[in-house]
Amino acid sequence: MADFPRRGGRTVIGMVHLRPLPGTPFHRDGSLAETVDSAVRSALALERGGAHGCLIQTVDRVYSVADESDPARTAAMALVADAVVRATGSDFHVGVQMMRNAVSASLGVAKVTGGSFVRVGALVGQTLSPHGMVTPDPLRVMAYRRSIEGQDIGVIADIDSMHFSWFGGGKTTAEVAKAARFAGADAVSLCHPDDDTTLRMIDSVRAAAPDLPIVLAGHTHHGNAARLLAAADGAFVGSCLEGDGWGSEIDAARVEAYMDAVRQIPR
Repeated sequence: MADFPRRGGRTVIGMVHLRPLPGTPFHRDGSLAETVDSAVRSALALERGGAHGCLIQTVDRVYSVADESDPARTAAMALVADAVVRATGSDFHVGVQMMRNAVSASLGVAKVTGGSFVRVGALVGQTLSPHGMVTPDPLRVMAYRRSIEGQDIGVIADIDSMHFSWFGGGKTTAEVAKAARFAGADAVSLCHPDDDTTLRMIDSVRAAAPDLPIVLAGHTHHGNAARLLAAADGAFVGSCLEGDGWGSEIDAARVEAYMDAVRQIPR
């Protein structure tokens, strides 16, 4: 079974946002080599700054809502992930997320390249996205995970975030968390722009599923990291670590400052 992320770990996972990949409409021919190099530079900056890992996430601008990926896109993602895994140490965790919800391809890339986990935008229920209704298929995902002997690849499922909101309402965050865990998620991710709301969401999931790791899905920064990570088990961290705004490369000094804040959390 996957043991990443773990409960109580306070794991900081930096976001490595990619340029549009081959096989997608906005890919620029000849740009893949620089995309790979940029991802490696960001991952190394995260490692130098003390982060525990990174999530390599596609930013292709337009997406299919199905669990599918163009072969060239999948191959390109594997090249990126392989380069990052090879460049970083064995204790640096590398995750894969092929948006919008290409979970099977993400699992395959992670398994083949030595990644530690995948982030799943939708594992249970449905969520409405700018690209259409995302209808996940947890049976297919978990069957594929088993078929590639991928139980060692952690599955972190969004349950209430900028990527997922239970369509139609009627389910609390805690209920979605329990459903995701029952479907095979090893951890869940959640967030809200308001810190107090985020903390209430965490409390509700803790009450419903005490042993389930909770990763913050966004909205953390140097000013609130200590408060929020005192309650959660980890965080996906992007904009506040990127030197020139969202989507740019990671700045190691910003990572060091963020980790300094996390280290102030009482044990």
